[in-house]
Amino acid sequence: MNKADLIDRIASSCHISKAQASTAIDTSVDSITSALRKGDRVALIGFGTFSVSQRKARNGRNPQTGATIKIAARKVAKFSAGADLKKAVNRK
Repeated sequence: MNKADLIDRIASSCHISKAQASTAIDTSVDSITSALRKGDRVALIGFGTFSVSQRKARNGRNPQTGATIKIAARKVAKFSAGADLKKAVNRK
């Protein structure tokens, strides 16, 4: 499923226009992104938690040349699935 499919499904389920569904999705993504940029966690009970994790600097290897390179420290976004999402995925 891509963004357009999600917009279609939300619009039909909620009986709203596709433009309104698109605005709702964009607002949700923007809100989560801005919260993560500040370093906050976003917890959607039953679905999962978005958080920011710090990766340490480390040495890597260029696969083409085999030369050692330094990989800088960085922040990465993490998602941990909630219990309800895990159960739903594992149902048969």
